[in-house]
Amino acid sequence: MKKLCYFILLLPLFSMCNNFSKDPNVATKIVLSANESIQSIDHSKWDALVRKHVSNSGKVNYKGFLKDQKELDAYLAVLATATPSKSWNRNATLAYWINVYNAFTVKLILNNYPVKSIKEINNPWGKKFFTLGGQKYSLEEVEHKILRKMSEPRIHFAINCASYSCPNLLNEAYTETKLSKQLAKVAQDFINDKSKNTISPNQIEVSEIFNWFSKDFTTKGSLIEYLNQYSTVKINSNAKISFKDYNWSLNE
Repeated sequence: MKKLCYFILLLPLFSMCNNFSKDPNVATKIVLSANESIQSIDHSKWDALVRKHVSNSGKVNYKGFLKDQKELDAYLAVLATATPSKSWNRNATLAYWINVYNAFTVKLILNNYPVKSIKEINNPWGKKFFTLGGQKYSLEEVEHKILRKMSEPRIHFAINCASYSCPNLLNEAYTETKLSKQLAKVAQDFINDKSKNTISPNQIEVSEIFNWFSKDFTTKGSLIEYLNQYSTVKINSNAKISFKDYNWSLNE
């Protein structure tokens, strides 16, 4: 009787093994099914790294990151386990791709360090140098084909291009639960940063980011209307607008 019970219990296992032999894609389908059930990624490894190696003013200690490359690679491996699926909510998806952009930008600098500018690297934004969920990506794909299509212009204050004129790299990981507050903070910090933008009521000289991505900031009004959402100085609607030269020096 006991032998019969054991045999009955083992029948599903025999059936699964038989399916594997007939269809080698069964195992893959099971893995994909498990990935689809993931609702978000744990960003705590990245959080620990940026808290350790990024100052409150956005200066990045790349030499420190070099010493902690194993920890960075461990986080990048976490990101590679699964890309956002339809089951993820918007904040979890945004947080994932912002962290992807920032973490792999740091990785790109480390792979070529020491450099004085990210522009010294051959095709830094177009090169497909990392794999997520089995697919190759470049930084420009993440920015233009994913993040910008999510209709959230504040991503431009959250992603960091390893340069002095870029918005500061936040020294904490973006997360699903904190994302709204984090995006509001980085928008306000960047717009009111006098080293990035010079704002007065009748004249503004702002970052080239507002020129390059003007369409992203003017979908619901003018650029000045957008800036006034975060600027501590009220800008007149007819203020003169000009753009600052971009400093591509490494942000260390």
